[in-house]
Amino acid sequence: MFDVVVIGGGHAGIEASLAAANLGCTVGLVSMDVSTIGRLSCNPSIGGSAKGHLAKEIDALGGYMGRIADKSGLQFKTLNTSKGHAVWSPRSQNDKDLYPYFAQCFVLSHPKINIIQESVVGIIVEKDCITGVRTATNEVIKAKKVVLCSGTFLNAIMFTGLQGVEGGRVGEQPAKQISDLLESYGLQRGRLKTGTPPRISKKSIDFSQVSILEGDERPTPFSWYTKEVKNVLCCYSTKTNQTTHSILEDGFSESPMFTGLIQGSGPRYCPSVEDKIARFSDKPSHQIVLEPEGISTDSYYVNGFSTSLPASIQEHALRSINGLQNAEFLKYGYAVEYDFFFPFQLKFTLETKAISGLYFAGQINGTSGYEEAASQGLIAGINAALSLKDKEQEFVVDRSEGYIGVLIDDLVNKSTNEPYRIFTSLAEYRLLLRQDNADLRLLEKAYSIGLIPDSRYRSFLRYKEKISHLSDYCTKSKIRPETINPLLAEKEATLLRESQTIEQLNKRNILSLEILLQLSEPNDIISYYATEQKALEQVDITIRYEGYIDRQQKDVELFKKNEKKKIPVEFEYARIQSLSSEGREKLERIRPVSLGQASRISGVSASDITAIALYLR
Repeated sequence: MFDVVVIGGGHAGIEASLAAANLGCTVGLVSMDVSTIGRLSCNPSIGGSAKGHLAKEIDALGGYMGRIADKSGLQFKTLNTSKGHAVWSPRSQNDKDLYPYFAQCFVLSHPKINIIQESVVGIIVEKDCITGVRTATNEVIKAKKVVLCSGTFLNAIMFTGLQGVEGGRVGEQPAKQISDLLESYGLQRGRLKTGTPPRISKKSIDFSQVSILEGDERPTPFSWYTKEVKNVLCCYSTKTNQTTHSILEDGFSESPMFTGLIQGSGPRYCPSVEDKIARFSDKPSHQIVLEPEGISTDSYYVNGFSTSLPASIQEHALRSINGLQNAEFLKYGYAVEYDFFFPFQLKFTLETKAISGLYFAGQINGTSGYEEAASQGLIAGINAALSLKDKEQEFVVDRSEGYIGVLIDDLVNKSTNEPYRIFTSLAEYRLLLRQDNADLRLLEKAYSIGLIPDSRYRSFLRYKEKISHLSDYCTKSKIRPETINPLLAEKEATLLRESQTIEQLNKRNILSLEILLQLSEPNDIISYYATEQKALEQVDITIRYEGYIDRQQKDVELFKKNEKKKIPVEFEYARIQSLSSEGREKLERIRPVSLGQASRISGVSASDITAIALYLR
């Protein structure tokens, strides 16, 4: 018998397995094919807007996505640097072969993880508690806890044109029986769809007609465990045109989406190219990014051209784009439709409410994206392990602590009818939840349960101490007018009449904190912080945004106050006559554990919350 069985070796399964194993559990990782563990099914990249925040948070909590991305990275870039620090997001272009290689190295080398190459066709439940799983060969694998990370494989059908083929990925069979079994236990399911663009040969691209997209001059890694990363390859961009759009429109009659073959909803913010043409008909062009898939392959991923149209139309349309006139197809784009289960049926630990000991993570919960899946796998794996030690112990990141908390809170409270994708706009405390301070927010939380080694924690404490010392120095140390005025004059800024502290001057946002430190006395502070760019960055941001940060921290205090107002699990909403019909229905279905959670449920009004608060009082 295993302590924890994890079904699926995607990004969710990897994090769930390693988290449970690092917390001392024996883990059985079940995958239909060991060689597919960690495969980058769609875009060969990690991070991006808000997704980069998730990758950083996973690393701060002891997860592995950042480490694997750093080891397999081809190009690193921080997005949105022209905007405020709250939306800066790291992104890497990754080698599609090296990423699964390093993922498998971590999983296969862990002494507490056993890989089982099988297909799971059923779960075994006794008295509403999970006891194991059944494989296609009729083998029973006993388990105290099970984490289901099925990806896009539940009753999956792939479409290229009007032809549908069973499968969750090209060449891989679907999981066909689990959905029906879960539904028999009362869990409600729906259908979603996602898609992938074609891959083309590098030698068929005319690089003289496309624009180069460089990585950062000084690339930075995702993980604390990585000292440095390098940019090896570049990406390129081009655009669709009116001819492209006309060709695609002519093929709509053969689209599985527009003809009704695909019933499931697709991702609103990552639409197929035919979706873009139909929904944004006023736009003359759409960006296409050509992304290399590896150093040992000529394959390029055509980002922005996700499609399920017939192969002949894909060829005709893509070859109408500048630089791609002679495009040679290595793989055609396709869409996949699959089952998911509405996430309002989960606890914040990602354990299902209907079946004790069964956890869902990844696309089975209606999410889209590697980072969203990995985040859920990490939380599910942690909670599965902790529950074996203490049934009452839960590991929950709330929405004031991290984007992982925003993601799970949104799923449980709002559920989803379309693939959920994380965005910075979804986080009301995003200035506090920056990608640069993920370890400051979450590392001690992970250390408290044993996920962070002592050596890493000691390094973290030294880092915090340096931030404290530098912050104190900036508050107390002053710069004389005669020292700084020449530089202020160059900037045509107001000159000083008397000495001011570094903190006061930094808030003026005229000179960088590094320059201000160089002007201060004694200058030994410069040598001390010369290699401490991260600490300097933290102090700089805290000083510049102090007023906004203080305001958000007050909002968080109010949020925490409402989270502490608990609602009994068996609370009888029917006894409150003043509740709205929709509010009562949603409250009965989701069963919020606190007044704060109840207030975030879609369809529950402010007056409903007031009525509950009065009744509780």
